[in-house]
Amino acid sequence: MASSASPETPKPKIIPGPGGYVLEDVPHLLDYIPDLPVYTNPLQDNPAYSVVKQYFVHVDDTVPQKIVVHKDSPRGVHFRRAGPRQKVYFHSDDVHACIVTCGSLCPGLNTVIREIVCGLYHMYGVKKVLGIDGGYRGFYAKNTVHLNPKVVNGIHKRGGTILGTSRGGHDTTKIVDSIQDRGINQVYIIGGDGTQRGASVIFEEVRRRGLKVSVVGIPKTIDNDVPVIDKSFGFDTAVEEAQRAINAAHVEAESSENCIGLVKLMGRYSGFIAMYATLASRDVDCCLMPESPFYLEGPGGLFEYIERRLKENGHMVLVIAEGAGQELLAESSTQKDASGNKLLQDVGLWLSQRIKEHFSKETMMTINLKYIDPTYMIRAIPSNASDNVYCTLLAQSAVHGAMAGYTGYTSGLVNGRQTYIPFYRITEKQNKVVITDRMWARLLSSTNQPSFLHPKDIIEDEVDEASPLFDNGNCNPS
Repeated sequence: MASSASPETPKPKIIPGPGGYVLEDVPHLLDYIPDLPVYTNPLQDNPAYSVVKQYFVHVDDTVPQKIVVHKDSPRGVHFRRAGPRQKVYFHSDDVHACIVTCGSLCPGLNTVIREIVCGLYHMYGVKKVLGIDGGYRGFYAKNTVHLNPKVVNGIHKRGGTILGTSRGGHDTTKIVDSIQDRGINQVYIIGGDGTQRGASVIFEEVRRRGLKVSVVGIPKTIDNDVPVIDKSFGFDTAVEEAQRAINAAHVEAESSENCIGLVKLMGRYSGFIAMYATLASRDVDCCLMPESPFYLEGPGGLFEYIERRLKENGHMVLVIAEGAGQELLAESSTQKDASGNKLLQDVGLWLSQRIKEHFSKETMMTINLKYIDPTYMIRAIPSNASDNVYCTLLAQSAVHGAMAGYTGYTSGLVNGRQTYIPFYRITEKQNKVVITDRMWARLLSSTNQPSFLHPKDIIEDEVDEASPLFDNGNCNPS
């Protein structure tokens, strides 16, 4: 279904209310295709759901972005609550859905695919679901895979993605041409911030053409660097698996004199995996992340701290995120991958070599260093129980929203509730560890490491980060 009109790029749907209430709403097909037929939600006749009291979400239900506020604070920003609506804008027999996975691997991808397919089949009776092979470029360069509950039955027990994935290759015109030519009217896009930016552009082109197509994103990033949402799927699994590497490094370090166990974990721009794995393991003596600069030599530097810990304990475990200390590498790369991400140097190998050189030349102490990089092992494993449940909620929420006619949104968890978040909020910035926050203080207390910052730097950071702290809901401005 296409309209002859070519509407302008829409402005964000902001709905103000009393007491400072602001709803950052998501687009709806009715915004640019008036007089769409409305259908009764088939869930009301589904025996699995009809017995649940108040199963349908009220039209006015919203979720606040922040929980901690003052008694006199305005009500703040809200997002539309996810869930099934009493009325839907797609007849089940007319739905032709597709699913695509983009970017790097992450635990839980197959679970999300499985639950989208099963949700469409079992909740709404949708029988036509395609899997796009090989990421965005698969829309116009690859074959498709027919998906049904039998095909996806056990895929959640496997790592990776049965659909394949890739970076880049985003030709919006060709993608929307393919969507239109195939008669697809629901597009489920699973990927990180770059993928969601691509999804936003696809939605705008779909809207410009006046197509009755719901474009839905499911945020995927193992680094947990997508803003607004509580966490991304796969993160819990990554932290759990990272502890195995840390435990191995600890065993190695304890078993030899003056031994250093060095573990490199994922975290291109955000050190959440390194931080949470450190806090969970309690065996780490130092954690280095992209958000916290450090230096090697001189008083208060990393070398001095390592030497002190070795003299005190006879061993040490050091965790470093892949994006930490990139500014210290002599041959810092300016090249980028297909998704536009800067290609990083291997900081783990570099730091290993620098530590060995320092202790062989500058001190009389003989050390033994064990380096562990579990990156690809962590990315390739199936998701754990916690992430499997989360993936199910994300997928089902995405399906409910698409059937209800919403489009141009990402399904995500905000303050423990499933919500629909407009694309522009997901892509506006990256979620990062705030090194003037309480969580960072907990890490420093757990490892007993120095912050590697001078007091003047900390004061400046507090001023600079005051707004992000409040915006992220981590604390209030007082």
